[in-house]
Amino acid sequence: MSQVPAATRTLRVLRFLATQADPVPLDRVMRACDLPRSTAYHLLNTMIDEGFVVHLPDEHRYGLGVAAFEVGSGFTRQEPLARLARRPLAELVDRTGHGAHLAVLHGRDVLYVIEERAPGRPPLVTDVGVRLPAHLTASGRTILAALPASQVRALYPDRSAFVDRHGKGPASLSALRSLLGETRQRGHASEDGEVTPGLQSVAAAVLDHNAHPVAGVAVTFPSDESTDVTAIAAAVTATAERLTRRVSGGPAGTSALRR
Repeated sequence: MSQVPAATRTLRVLRFLATQADPVPLDRVMRACDLPRSTAYHLLNTMIDEGFVVHLPDEHRYGLGVAAFEVGSGFTRQEPLARLARRPLAELVDRTGHGAHLAVLHGRDVLYVIEERAPGRPPLVTDVGVRLPAHLTASGRTILAALPASQVRALYPDRSAFVDRHGKGPASLSALRSLLGETRQRGHASEDGEVTPGLQSVAAAVLDHNAHPVAGVAVTFPSDESTDVTAIAAAVTATAERLTRRVSGGPAGTSALRR
């Protein structure tokens, strides 16, 4: 045990919850982390207060909270991911003729960390540093579709979590789940006019070695152009798979969208 046992126990609990497909009861946390009931209970309550854990009282279970997602996405917002992704995104722009961007999940938003503009195309709202509601964007949807259902539920506990921009997009957890199911079936996400009227996007997820989505790659193009969306989706997916190999150090065949 370290010289700060409470910190060690807290990190052990967070690491355990991060490996679970669904929220778990208190007894599971106690056994897995070798903690007395009172210690586990107090640790979990403290982490709930700080947003790292959520409690599902009807099920008597605990899962990761929004703050845990923010910490988890911190690494991907830093320079290593940007350096890995910049050249593939530039090549994606050359291939499609449209602007491309890379976004990471930040709570219930996506945060744009790279934007590659296509020559002659107008600037997009997805500039570096901009945050947009994840459930409305193609980048956010492809990331959410690769998360366990319990984590999506923790992010969207009720209707107040669903922000509206232009009167389009899911407004409830059931609607979002249906949309994410369609995304998994297609292998990529899409949106049309839900972020900016007249523009649509397609996106695919970048996964780490645990098949956890660390980012979304997207291309945005005018809705009124005769664009080959299938070809763009294939190019976006190929770029995401390329980045998955670079980030995870292995093949991209374990994509969570194909589970």
